[in-house]
Amino acid sequence: MAETIKKSKGFYKSFDRKGGVNPQATHYCAGCGHGILNKLIAEAIVELGIEDKTVFVNPVGCGVFCYYYIDCGHVAGPHGRSPAVATGVTRSIKDKVVIAYQGDGDLGAIGFNNAFQAANRGEKFAHFFVNNAIYGMTGGQMAPTTLIGQKTTTSPYGRDPLNDGYPIHVSEIFNQLHAPVYIERVAVTDTANIMKAKKAVRKALEIQKEGKGYAFVEVLSPCPTNFRLSPLDAVKWVNEEMTKEFPLGCLRDRSADLPENQPRVWENVSLADYFASAKGEIDTAVVDENFNECRMKFSGFGGQGVLSLGHLIADAAQIDRRYVSWFPSYGPEQRGGSASCSVVLSGKPIGSPTVEHIDVLVAMNQPAFERFGFDVEPGGYLLYDTVIHLTEEGKRAYTDKGIKLIGIPATEIAQSCNEVRAANTVFLAALAELKCTGLDAGTIRKVMEANFAPKPKVLTINQKVYDVSAEWIRNNIK
Repeated sequence: MAETIKKSKGFYKSFDRKGGVNPQATHYCAGCGHGILNKLIAEAIVELGIEDKTVFVNPVGCGVFCYYYIDCGHVAGPHGRSPAVATGVTRSIKDKVVIAYQGDGDLGAIGFNNAFQAANRGEKFAHFFVNNAIYGMTGGQMAPTTLIGQKTTTSPYGRDPLNDGYPIHVSEIFNQLHAPVYIERVAVTDTANIMKAKKAVRKALEIQKEGKGYAFVEVLSPCPTNFRLSPLDAVKWVNEEMTKEFPLGCLRDRSADLPENQPRVWENVSLADYFASAKGEIDTAVVDENFNECRMKFSGFGGQGVLSLGHLIADAAQIDRRYVSWFPSYGPEQRGGSASCSVVLSGKPIGSPTVEHIDVLVAMNQPAFERFGFDVEPGGYLLYDTVIHLTEEGKRAYTDKGIKLIGIPATEIAQSCNEVRAANTVFLAALAELKCTGLDAGTIRKVMEANFAPKPKVLTINQKVYDVSAEWIRNNIK
């Protein structure tokens, strides 16, 4: 009689990533510790009865495909951002058990500050850190946790502390912080260690179920492929070498001293109430199928007010009860470097705040014009400051495409009003007069005045610039 191998609890019935080849096989290499840790987590979720309230934040690296295996809610948090995403989930969705899962490169390198700050805040999630002292998915390069003398593809002669620094001890670093409730280092190598790891995993999830705070479990794991060892020799190397550098054991457990469901000051406040208290009354957007979506881009040098210009249009859209998004982007220097923002106005919920195909572009300098000009759709508006030099042939390249090319002496008008920094207000008036946004012109002006109201002198100057600009548009643009 053939022996029946029972499948572990907490996994999907089949793993769709493998399709029909072997629907119950993971993508992990033979002897990899990730599969064991996945099993321990899945079983603990079932044993604690939290399958329907668990959210698993998937990383980058070998652990990225956990959403194919573990039967719970999933969200992606790649390239070191798992702790940031886990923070957002646990703060915005109440009564969920949140798990962040990361490898030594994902956490120890690109995502270290995300992890460190989450631990320092004591965020309410279980944090599992897989340490195999090497980059697994990308080919076996040296990782932050690589041992002294360990050979990798990027340290072929062994890690040299004088050149490469020393291995990072994440658990010990986190143990210096006040907020974490539980910190333990375990291994998934032999039976005895796996049983200890099982208890640590369950402990971390119990702390989340009880709402007590941040729990961190570091898991030493073999990587036979990149160690270039057999699975048995890889396990032996972890037990004999890695544990010298990263000793196993519990560094901290304060869970017995804390009450369940420790409250946060914001925990009983809805997001709408929170933002309303910060900004005042919020007008709810109204669905309007007759309002065509308008995708806008504002671009120039940082310090020209391009981000503020976009923000004023977004505020006007809120007052007109349109759906709106405002998405900024700027280079290393917020002032002096390139800056832009994307604004989407719509009569229905917006799918993405990014703008690639532009309906209205405001270009306040030459680089902005050259970067985004040909992204304007036929029939769209391209408003530019006439300090930007365009030949007649250059203009035709846009007008032949059906773009409404409109040159406005924004800098000149602002200078005539003795305030060169108000060139963005010139464009604000132009947008209102040209009616290319679909927003009420009166609303746009009211938003501008409300924005400058706390500074009466600045308000007076911008009102003058706005009026002069509006008159210039009426007299010169047909």
